[in-house]
Amino acid sequence: MTLAAILVYPIKSLDPVRVPSARITEGGILEFDRVWALRGSDGRAVRGKNCEAIHQVRARFILPGNYVTLTWAWEKDEYTFRLGEEDEAIAGWFERRLGQPVRLAADPVKGFPDDTDAYGPTVISDATLDTVAGWFPGISRDEVLRRFRPNLIVTDVPPFWEDRLYAATGSVRFRIGDVELNGQNPCARCVVPTREPLSGDPYPDFMKTFIERRRETLPPWAAPSRFDHFYRLSVNTTIGMGEAGKNLRVGDAVAIM
Repeated sequence: MTLAAILVYPIKSLDPVRVPSARITEGGILEFDRVWALRGSDGRAVRGKNCEAIHQVRARFILPGNYVTLTWAWEKDEYTFRLGEEDEAIAGWFERRLGQPVRLAADPVKGFPDDTDAYGPTVISDATLDTVAGWFPGISRDEVLRRFRPNLIVTDVPPFWEDRLYAATGSVRFRIGDVELNGQNPCARCVVPTREPLSGDPYPDFMKTFIERRRETLPPWAAPSRFDHFYRLSVNTTIGMGEAGKNLRVGDAVAIM
């Protein structure tokens, strides 16, 4: 079992960056993963769950360096900013296109995870991505990846191998390279995966189909008690403080402890 890919999402809800390695921060996240987030005037996150227009934004990043190049839907112009230095200008760019006031918040240590209890990187197997793509005509494996937005992809394992990384009660320890992680729970999904990632267009009956197929293909090693519903994919993790400063690298061996 090996780590095939590492993806970080520097600005929450925007495009990923594939990186060859990622340092573990003192807060137990991957460096640069969801460490910036858009906030509305009420302080709430502006993201795909509550702002479909975010699908119209394309973002390219240069890391380290903290540069982001933004484009919007049909516009041809590109705008490049430096995160941490031009945050007000970035917020202004988003305000003009999303039609609402926003600010750019930053937390390079703890980031802005969806699951604040299991805040570490999400894990999925390469075979799972292929299998889920087969459930939906016209959806490729890469599109499944963009819909579900995992961090760590493991290869040389069967579909839904990641369901071994949690138990009926408690967590499961595993290693990637010399980093110890704790698998916590199967990740509950939101409305975002039901939409085409680049346009925001809904896929007919996506959630219904997913739930039916996930129930039918739940592997024997998965703990059914962890599924109050079957709209769950990938595994949420935590990383202990003692792992801070270590690095995950593509090609690292993966082992359940």
